[in-house]
Amino acid sequence: MAALAITSCAPKATTDAGSDDFDYTVDRFADIEVLRYQVPDFEKLTPQQRILIYYLTEAALTGRDILWDQNGKYNLAIRDLIENVYSNYNGDKENADYKALETYLKQIEFANGIHHHYSMDKFKPAFSQEFLMEQIAALPEDKKPQNVDVILPVIFDPAVMPKKVNQAEGQDLILTSANNLYEGVTQAEVEAYYNARKDTTDATPISWGLNTRVVKENGEVKEQAYKVGGVYSDAITKIVENLNKAKQYAENDKQKDVIDKLIKYYETGDLKIFDDYSIAWVEDTASQVDFINGFIESYDDPLGMTGAWESIVNFKNNEASHRTEVISSEAQWFEDHSPVDPRFRKDKVKGVSAKVITAAILAGDSYPATPIGINLPNANWIRAAHGSKSVTLENITQAYDMASHGNGFNEEFVIDKETSDLMDKYLFITDNLHTDLHECLGHGSGKLLPGVDPDALKAHGSTLEEARADLFALYYLADPKLIELGLLDNPDAYKAEYYKYILNGLMTQLMRIEPGKDVEEAHMRNRQLISAWVFEKGKADNVIEMVKRDGKTYIQINDYAKLRDLFGQLLAEVQRIKSEGDYAAGRDLVETYAVKVDPEIHKEVLDRYAKLDIAPYKGFVNPVYTPVLDKDGNITDVTVSYTEEYLPQVLRYSREYRTLH
Repeated sequence: MAALAITSCAPKATTDAGSDDFDYTVDRFADIEVLRYQVPDFEKLTPQQRILIYYLTEAALTGRDILWDQNGKYNLAIRDLIENVYSNYNGDKENADYKALETYLKQIEFANGIHHHYSMDKFKPAFSQEFLMEQIAALPEDKKPQNVDVILPVIFDPAVMPKKVNQAEGQDLILTSANNLYEGVTQAEVEAYYNARKDTTDATPISWGLNTRVVKENGEVKEQAYKVGGVYSDAITKIVENLNKAKQYAENDKQKDVIDKLIKYYETGDLKIFDDYSIAWVEDTASQVDFINGFIESYDDPLGMTGAWESIVNFKNNEASHRTEVISSEAQWFEDHSPVDPRFRKDKVKGVSAKVITAAILAGDSYPATPIGINLPNANWIRAAHGSKSVTLENITQAYDMASHGNGFNEEFVIDKETSDLMDKYLFITDNLHTDLHECLGHGSGKLLPGVDPDALKAHGSTLEEARADLFALYYLADPKLIELGLLDNPDAYKAEYYKYILNGLMTQLMRIEPGKDVEEAHMRNRQLISAWVFEKGKADNVIEMVKRDGKTYIQINDYAKLRDLFGQLLAEVQRIKSEGDYAAGRDLVETYAVKVDPEIHKEVLDRYAKLDIAPYKGFVNPVYTPVLDKDGNITDVTVSYTEEYLPQVLRYSREYRTLH
């Protein structure tokens, strides 16, 4: 709900930042490109801050196995098998089956499991089952899988666990999803279980289901908590050990208290303590080093409740944070001037803090693919009473930008040179401002009416929440207020982002979808919903056209002012749906505009993209942090390097950070 996914198939503008001689591209396979990111100014931190970051990164990497298991109950066994076969292979490495196995290994490492991280479909191995069986037979005895008869159908049979998260309307979303968040229960049973426990009069409700697996034991539905002594105990114990080490290097007492509360939450699994931690984390705005660590985003739960484990360690980019600080300081103005019904606006916006950060490590659900912006906590009542903290990961957007120079996207898809030139000049800053507004203010705007269940929108909640934040950002990106605040220097600059957004939502993001498939991922549904809705509603005034030139389809925006007005109208409706918990209206909006794909446009986009050879998805390898030790073995400092390659990194993580068996 609070992470803004990168639109990696969209164009990126030129910027002077970054190092031209830094090797950003690491690997390319299937539909994925793996990049590096730099950690500028790490050397300007104090040794204490660098050591703090080191132990926080250790706590982050230690949780890796949790996400793999959440994504599927056989994922860890399959990872072991494929890694062992790959590492012990002694045959012809030009063999087609071997090359296919290497690609499959890279895919599952990228997705943290056997299902694609965006489409949620199970990967189809291009190597044969016979080849894999031969390699298993050749493994050392201690490397051979014990449950090969169970996991082979999971790998090869397309009918077994075909989709990690199913969002198809009218189906049992739990029984038809292959993730490992539920066991032996139906969607109706889970919904009834939580409905019986929720108190709609509670002004400070806990985030039900955030850190639990729901199972049926002896005919009774029960929760099993993720905690020390509970589910994932071995991994969480290691996380806690590293958090305790990090605490010794905390910058101040408030930061130390944040870490203490997180440890207590991990030790107890108590979600009220998680709320205490979240409040303390929001209120710590003085620390230079920051992090998230825990069960956070619920996109991979078909019911939108259980959080996937993730961590990002970062520190503040002081210079770039001026932009977000200006925006957050005007939060009340933006809320007061929002086009939504005044009943759904916050009377007083509290505690909105925002900054641009330098990511130091990506882990769990943020690795290798990562968001470019984050706004937390997700609990609506904490946002209302204590505020929220928003970050933009600018060194990540910088890496995307530098790696995409000269990829031919604009020449192929942008309608004319005038629009392309505007995008070259302003897309980098307007893209970042869109992220800032989405995260800093969009997610934190508006309010639920009293008694409305935060989970009322069910499976469509994530899509509608992302649409709400995107619409807020799009609406205000064109506001003269941004010129007044000195954030843009040209009143037409916003058009670069408007054009990119509509082009992506109506056409170019379809490169990520296989022919005949629906749009399923929440961020993609959000972008299509917005673009398709404004396209349809603007037809009478010819706001947006899809024009043909030389047999190719192009987006032409004829009236940017009216497009902004349409964004405002849709924002008002999506906010109403959320504020009132209007599930039926939310479902109809998503199912009407966000799901189905025009097969002709889809084929055209795929054909045109094939000529460009641009990877639809991008992710990252992490830097490597090495402790500097004195003669007694005590840590005194930390260095950073950027030389590790993709497969060596993930294989090392499997060796050094394996916590679950």
